Amino acid sequence: MSELEAIAEAARAALEEKNRLRERGLQVQREVIRTAANAIRAVHRAEYERARGMLDQAGRVLATAYDEMAAHPDLRYAGWLQDAEKEYAEAALTLAVMAGERLPSPDSLGVGIVPYLNGLGESVGELRRAILDILRRGELGRSEELLDTMDAIYSALVTMDFPDALTGGLRRTTDGVRAILERTRGDLTVAIRQTMLERTLNALLENPNRALGG
Repeated sequence: MSELEAIAEAARAALEEKNRLRERGLQVQREVIRTAANAIRAVHRAEYERARGMLDQAGRVLATAYDEMAAHPDLRYAGWLQDAEKEYAEAALTLAVMAGERLPSPDSLGVGIVPYLNGLGESVGELRRAILDILRRGELGRSEELLDTMDAIYSALVTMDFPDALTGGLRRTTDGVRAILERTRGDLTVAIRQTMLERTLNALLENPNRALGG
């Protein structure tokens, strides 16, 4: 084999391995995103243990992929796994808030800071969905607690004033959080006023003499 043939053979073998890992990364991305979405659905049904099991599985899949790509940082940070990390973080953070647990840190989840912050921002949409479901049940107190959490998330994200090249478009995510927060605040305000009005009307119906000054 000539020197050039040997170089070509080595290059071919290296690229075959890199392509295998690329396909593996895309597979992991799809699996983790699908599992995270199912975990969020379980959270909204208050099936917290089931959601926890799904997220444990997703975390193991990600960790295995990291190990496999340790020698290929160009693939490790190509974006596929970062998308998966974001969805995984979103689901884990949504679970923690809804279950009344401490928020997991990026290190405890094994994800990067940027995917974590974007996942934190996207969890606000899930909290809005939860608030709307809770309002239908008339649980105003719990709704206010979740709104406070949404407000705290926005207050944290808005301090991350760095170029999008560093934050993966976090500014756009933060703008979305603000819009969701204000819309949800308006919905909750209307619900509170409606509840107060209903209570006043019920009180008058139970004691009509009060309305007449009797």
